[in-house]
This record gives sequence, C-alpha cells and structure tokens, in this order.
Amino acid sequence: MAGTSPDPIRTILVATDFSDASRAALEWAVSIAEPHGARIVLGHAMSPALRPGSVPPFLVLPPDYHEQVREACLRELDDLVSGVRSRGLEAEYQLETGVPAPTVLGWATKCEADLLVSGTRGLTGFKHVLLGSTAEQLVRGAACPMLTVRPDGAVRPREVRTVLIPTDFSEDAALATETALRVLGEPRPGQRIVLLHAYHLPVEFTPLAGRIPIGPALIAEACDEARTRLEPTAELLRGRGFEVDTIAREGYPPSVITEEAQTAHADLIAMGTHGRSGLKHALIGSTAERVVQHAPCPVLTVRRVSA
Repeated sequence: MAGTSPDPIRTILVATDFSDASRAALEWAVSIAEPHGARIVLGHAMSPALRPGSVPPFLVLPPDYHEQVREACLRELDDLVSGVRSRGLEAEYQLETGVPAPTVLGWATKCEADLLVSGTRGLTGFKHVLLGSTAEQLVRGAACPMLTVRPDGAVRPREVRTVLIPTDFSEDAALATETALRVLGEPRPGQRIVLLHAYHLPVEFTPLAGRIPIGPALIAEACDEARTRLEPTAELLRGRGFEVDTIAREGYPPSVITEEAQTAHADLIAMGTHGRSGLKHALIGSTAERVVQHAPCPVLTVRRVSA
C-alpha cells in the first residue's frame, strides 16, 4: 500500500429511477468522477408490461402507454446526460425493460464499471429503505464497489475529507480500505481516515464488570489488543500521506459505526459487506446492511468476489 498510487476510477455506473434519491446519487457520482476524469453511465430499467390486475380496474391506460413511458424516460435521461456533460465529463445512458437489479448488474459488467452508485430510497417511500429493495440486491450482487446515497440534505455532495473505515481485520475490511484509497485518489491536505474497530463483548461483561474480579482486566485487554491491531494499517496509511486516527470501542457494531461517523463528521464510510461472518449472502441482518440504513453519510460497500 505504501508508495503506490491506486488506479483511477474510469467508469461510474449510476442506477436511476429519476427520484430525489437517484439525483443525489448522481451528484455524488459526478463529484467522484471529476478528479478522476471518469465517464458516467446512467442506467434506468423500465418496468415490464403491466400485468392484469396491477392497476385499478377503473383506470384505462392508452394502448401506447408503454411507449409514452419509454419516450419520457429517454427525455429524462437525455437531460441528465446533458447536465453531466456540461460539467466536462463523458456521459452516456442505458435504457432497457427488465427487472431493475439484474438489469443494472448486467450493465455494470458490460461497461466494466469501477463503481456502482445508487440511491437507497428511490420511489418506495419507506423510511428503512434497503431491506428487500433494489439497492440491497445491488449491494449483494455487485462485483464492483458500490456507493449508496440517501436523499437527505445532510448527505449532499461535498469534498470527501474524512473517511470512516470500520475494520474487523478481515480480508474484506482490507479490500474496503484499498477501495476507499482508490476513490480518494492522491491525498489532499486535511484529508483524514478514521480506522474503527467495534468489538462486542458478552452482554454480562459490561454491567457485571465490577462484580467479576477478572471483568475489568478482560475489557481493558480487549481494548488494548484492538488498538494494537489497528496500528499496522494506520502506519501504512500515514505513509501514504493521510492523517489517521484509530478508535477501538466496545458496543454493538452498527450503532458504534453510525455514532462514530457522526462524531467524526465523516463524509464517507467504507466497509466490506460480510467480513468474518462467513455467510454467502452476507448482507441480510449484517452490520453492513444496518449501517447503510442508518448512516449519516454515503456508504461505500465492497464485496470480495471469489475466483
């Protein structure tokens, strides 16, 4: 890691459904693309033809309804592409009819995307938006890193100065660190990386620590060991020119990560999708899923793809 320059981001695929969340995702994609000179590919998957019973019986759609929708999508995509090109970036779009997640994943492979960007809410209107949604399916299936963006005003595009990287010392966490460096590019003055390890002790340890003779020693030992294990990565990052802070903290990992992101005023969280869980479909109920749902900033998730 030390002394090497990461490969630039060359192609960013942005999945859009024309919602506020998708527009926020596009703005983040453009902010990342600009320093890399990357091209933007916008993709929208149109819903297949409406099935009988999927609309109220009293609503009569014109026979050319699907074609009208297609024309509207094309106009919207043209406008979005024009806006990206006005920023000096190369841009194009993809429009197909199909199920969103597999269609988008197919585009990601076809255009050799270095990064996939998507909003987390879209048009569903649910508060906790990832469970069962297209975004979750994309995070699960993307062979490339994925950035998920909520449409909240608090996560409007800004210079990425502070990146929080939760680590469980797994290969996935190391890959997330490498990917974050690739997105950041060459370090700039004031950029900071916060390495965080959240460890979870048995429920009895903390409330009973004062009543178990060995309790306080075990808690202190766990914290010291975590801090020690964070240092090698921290030194490598410092060698690359980044300011680095390390934090070891006991607690439920998703809560610790989101709290520390708020405390650090993180502009980005970068993490692996399953770490030490060993689950093939690792996002269900996992730390990554919960962080994406509740994070105060965009989340860059990286999935290790088996050979």
